[in-house]
Amino acid sequence: MRAQVVYESMFGNTEAIAEAIAEGLGTHCTVELLKVAAAAEQPAPPVDLLVVGGPTHVFGLSRTRTRRDAADRTQAPVAVDVGIREWLDHASPVPPGTRAVAFGTKAATPTWLPGSAARGAAKRLRHLGYELADSPVDFFVGGMLGPLVAGEVECARTWADRLSRTELDRITYHGSTPREQP
Repeated sequence: MRAQVVYESMFGNTEAIAEAIAEGLGTHCTVELLKVAAAAEQPAPPVDLLVVGGPTHVFGLSRTRTRRDAADRTQAPVAVDVGIREWLDHASPVPPGTRAVAFGTKAATPTWLPGSAARGAAKRLRHLGYELADSPVDFFVGGMLGPLVAGEVECARTWADRLSRTELDRITYHGSTPREQP
């Protein structure tokens, strides 16, 4: 089974979650981990599972304006021209049965704060024809800049391990992968 994890990260929190997800998936499949800017520069390879994630900005997926604001708050390089939103908005529809899942990071407090990059990415994935392998999932940071809440990296790794086992079982018992279907 092949999986690809595509993510955007400004302060390193989403990147840490993406790495943990790639590690968890890697126990049962081959995984490619890509920043969204790199994914935007190459054609999408055939994979059995696409995992997409980004930080929650202003109640949803980041925008050029919110990425510029993030870039002003960190010394780390931040790609402002392309994020998960733009990458998915320019992606081609996929064949039926193609599987994907979305994750995001968001502030843990206040707990009532609405919005989720994961839900926004999942909506765009469904619009492209992806079948969601699991509900969108959020991992929590202690504040706008982080750090991640204790235990979130392990939660991400465990979630991805479970996801990869489930997808591998689905492929094994159904006898085909999306790229083998007509």
